[in-house]
Parts: sequence; structure tokens; C-alpha cells
Amino acid sequence: MSDVTVHPTALIDPTAELGRGVVVGPYAVVGAGVQIGEDSQVGAHAVIGADVTIGRENVLGAGVVLGCRPQHRSYQGERSFVMIGDHNIFGEYATVSRGYGDGTGTEIGSDNYIMSYVRVDHNCRIGNSVTLTSGAGLGGYVSIEDLAYVGGNAGIHQFVRIGRLGMVGAVSLVRQDIPPYVLVAGVPARAHSLNVVGLRRADVPPQHRTALKRAFTVLFRSGLAVPTALDRLEADLSDDPYVSQVIAFIRAGSHERGIVRWAGEKSSD
Repeated sequence: MSDVTVHPTALIDPTAELGRGVVVGPYAVVGAGVQIGEDSQVGAHAVIGADVTIGRENVLGAGVVLGCRPQHRSYQGERSFVMIGDHNIFGEYATVSRGYGDGTGTEIGSDNYIMSYVRVDHNCRIGNSVTLTSGAGLGGYVSIEDLAYVGGNAGIHQFVRIGRLGMVGAVSLVRQDIPPYVLVAGVPARAHSLNVVGLRRADVPPQHRTALKRAFTVLFRSGLAVPTALDRLEADLSDDPYVSQVIAFIRAGSHERGIVRWAGEKSSD
């Protein structure tokens, strides 16, 4: 611990392991069995519960809580976990629950930006380079793939999946899966377009963007039922690897929840 800087008011459990270069701020609490990787920073009043593993070079703002009790009525105190990768930023007062169910966990990858007051509840899976904007709330078992973006104060229903480079507009309510590369917004959230800006920033080549535009039209604007639309995509566009990702994502999803609907579609919602 000679290479670790801990403020004298911080409370560190004797079983916690802090890597070289870790800095722990005033009044922070680090629980039993916690592991914090090299060069990570723990802000003032942050709380890291028991059995949380944090990788290298993470930044925890003031008041961040990692490994808190899952918001599930049936939780009985069983041992569960939080696993976090490298190079993540957690804004002030962001919270991440441990898993619900003995031996389960909430998992967050690397290079994510989780802004202030974000809530990530039990058993969520967040990939890499994801942005969760201030006030966004994720219910239990939400899955978010790499490079996705969730706007401020958006709410994501439990068990929803958001595909790679999916984008959720601010103050949206997401109750169904969002396929990769799709931009949604509204209450309830509806598909408006491809995430064109995200595709360009990710250097997706023009020919693949064109294929994805055709796939979007078939899925959301053709009037076809989803199974029929998927069959057409497999027949016409499955040789494109990006479209193949979209097809695989939808096929792997819940038939009960389904995918978001087209913004122009009439609904009784």
C-alpha cells in the first residue's frame, strides 16, 4: 500500500486490495473483498460495497456508489458481485447495484462514460465505450452493447437490450429492444432513423451504411411483420456483416418483448 494515497478520513476494509497509484478521497468507504486496479481514483464520499472488482484507471466522482443493494423486493442479502473493467468514468452520485441472486453479478466493460446520477440496477450487462448520460436509469437485466448511447433522464425497462451503436434520445421510455445502429426517441421510444452520426464516427464504410439503410426500411417502414422482414433481409442483405449483426440480434431476442416500432406507425400507446 506504499504507492497508494488514502485520505485519513476514508474507511478501507483490511481485506480490500488497492493497486499501485490508487487515490482514495475524503470520507470514501471501501468494503470487504474489494479490488481496485492501478491508478484508479475514488472521489470524496464514494462508497464501494463488498465484493466489487474494479480494473485499472477508473475515475469515480464524488458520492458514487458501486455494489449497493439491488432494487428487488425478493433480495435476501445473498452474496453477489459487481465487475468493472478499465478506463471508465463515473460521474457524481452514479450508482451501480450488485447482482440479484446468489453468485450473480452486474458487469460493466471498459472505456465507458457513466455520467452523474445514472442508475445501473442489478444484473445489467454494459459493454465497452458506452455513454450513459446524466439521470438515465437502467432496470434490472438490461443489456447494452458496445458504443451505444443513452440520453439524459431516459428510462430503460428491465430485460431490454440495446444493440451496438444504438442511440436513445433524452427523456425517452424504452420498453422494447433496440436493434444495432438504430436511433430511437419518445414515450414510448420509437425508431426514427439509423444512428447516422454514430456510424460515421465509428468509421463504418459507406457501402455498409447503405446496406443498413435498406435494412432499416425493410424492418421499420415496409409494413412487413418482423419475421417476414427478417426473412427478406436474410435473402437480400445477409452478405453484409453489419446487417447480419442486426438479424442475429433480433433473432436472439424475446418474442414477447420484441423490437421498437416505427415512429410513423399509428398506435394506441
